[in-house]
Amino acid sequence: MKIGLLALQGAVGPHAEILASIGATTVEIRRPAELDDVDALVIPGGESTTMARLLVTSGLFDPLIERLASGMCAMGTCAGMIMLASTVLDGRPDQRSLAAIDIGVRRNAFGRQIDSFECPLEVSGLTGTFPGVFIRAPFVEEVGSGVSVGATVEDHPVLCSTEQILVTAFHPELTDDQRVHRMFLEMVEQ
Repeated sequence: MKIGLLALQGAVGPHAEILASIGATTVEIRRPAELDDVDALVIPGGESTTMARLLVTSGLFDPLIERLASGMCAMGTCAGMIMLASTVLDGRPDQRSLAAIDIGVRRNAFGRQIDSFECPLEVSGLTGTFPGVFIRAPFVEEVGSGVSVGATVEDHPVLCSTEQILVTAFHPELTDDQRVHRMFLEMVEQ
């Protein structure tokens, strides 16, 4: 299984390390033609408005929408969640998203960098808690049909999924716990 890592901006390395540790081959994606050779894509945390601009200037935006529409699985963490959402509730007026999962996301919803935090999460399908690492994190305010909520903080969804998309407001790649990435690989294998 070959997993693409959107490598325009953001925390790509930690995702590569955790995916390699559980048996996935990863390749960094910077150009449209590179999308052709991957089974799925991870969009890392970073800065969503910058990431959106770089998707456009690299020529990746429209090819990525096409791949997602044709059924390619994707995982987005933090800014990746924002990029995959159908609605960005407080984004820039010119900010585009990939609209791959029917959720409305609020950027930096838990506060600024100084408000970053960690907390144990109860995640559907996992035994025990998962170490949630939240850095200037978004949360979901609107959940559309066909979207499952897998974890919440203060009644706000922070992990959502469909059959092909998994998004988290937190950073599972910044922990030693591989279970969320394993959930994603299981989704890709189906």
